[in-house]
Amino acid sequence: MLLEGIRIILVEPAGSRNVGSIARVMKNFGLHHLVLVNPQCDRSDVEAKHMAVHAQDVLESAVVAPSLPDALQGCKRAIATTARPRDWDIPLEHPRVALPWLLEIEAQPAAVIFGREDSGLTNEELNYAQRFIRIPSNPEYSSLNLAAAVGICCYQLRESLESFSGESNSFQASAKTDLAPLEVVETYYQQLESLLLKIGYLYPHTAPSRMAKFRQIYHRTQLQNREASMLLGVLRQMEWALSHKEKE
Repeated sequence: MLLEGIRIILVEPAGSRNVGSIARVMKNFGLHHLVLVNPQCDRSDVEAKHMAVHAQDVLESAVVAPSLPDALQGCKRAIATTARPRDWDIPLEHPRVALPWLLEIEAQPAAVIFGREDSGLTNEELNYAQRFIRIPSNPEYSSLNLAAAVGICCYQLRESLESFSGESNSFQASAKTDLAPLEVVETYYQQLESLLLKIGYLYPHTAPSRMAKFRQIYHRTQLQNREASMLLGVLRQMEWALSHKEKE
């Protein structure tokens, strides 16, 4: 049941054979929710169907989304994959450490985000995730095929699920937990950035890097619905106060 709440999101996949292979490996490990963001290939072509084998249902039911925020609609947690170190303070975690975090009931729906075959995810796209994983590989040839990377993560999710049992495991829901969906938190980020630009705390050329820091702070807190509503209310009141002052 917990694996049903996990979305595998592919951003602009270019190879139909890869998409078919990913559908197959997802079904191998019990995942079924595939989302394609602005795909650059046809999931219904012969090669995709050939590689999917008996996972035609996963391939045919895949959702096509125009953008990553659309693909994440309704999700409460998201982990992004990256093949190379970034100039960030955020650690790149081992899949075994990070992926079980998505299996907590209160965190679902949740997503694992994979980038393009040739260039991965942009820094802007990585901003939509809360944690980041890097699959350990041979430093002399570290680049993994997209389907292989998805397969490793699907295996790890399945392995993590089967490693825990009983009421004491970390996947049990907390009755008091009501995590805010990512689109609600994203609304807060957008309004915060707009306000900080307006008051001169941010400048257009520094806004992306500064806002990335704010995102890191809030991602660590795991905002609940009532907390996100409170913060949005604060921003609205500040906007009102600024406009009222301007009128005076």
